[in-house]
Amino acid sequence: MRKFLVILDDSRECLNAIRFATLRAAHTGAGVQILSVIPPEEFQHWIGVADIMREEARERIEAHFEVFAKWMRDKHGLDPELVIREGEPVDEILAQIRDDEEIGVLVLGAGAEKSGPGPLVSQLSRASGSLPVPMTIVPGDLSKNRLEQIT
Repeated sequence: MRKFLVILDDSRECLNAIRFATLRAAHTGAGVQILSVIPPEEFQHWIGVADIMREEARERIEAHFEVFAKWMRDKHGLDPELVIREGEPVDEILAQIRDDEEIGVLVLGAGAEKSGPGPLVSQLSRASGSLPVPMTIVPGDLSKNRLEQIT
């Protein structure tokens, strides 16, 4: 089954990316895989402290994911898959795409701030010519109604 890969992070624009991926998957019979990456700088402490911080980060991600997963199941009949990786975000996104052959589209949310679309969109856009899958960039300030119209 083809999957839409969407990134779960603390950005506001991530919500629109998840909505878009969910609606497209529901309309096309695809699945949704949600990837969250824990950056290495979160664990620059003693081993015991790093292990506790790592576990807390995973628990926070799983709780955040469950909110979206419930909405996907209840409203759209989709059962999303959660993947948590540790490392540099762009490297881990590319590794996940390489590791899972069913991923057909990478979906990213773009920030609407004057500072630009965000680091993931900026970095992955520069590499877009060599990505192994198409990338869809969803504007962060796109309304829910407009998202439903275009998906």
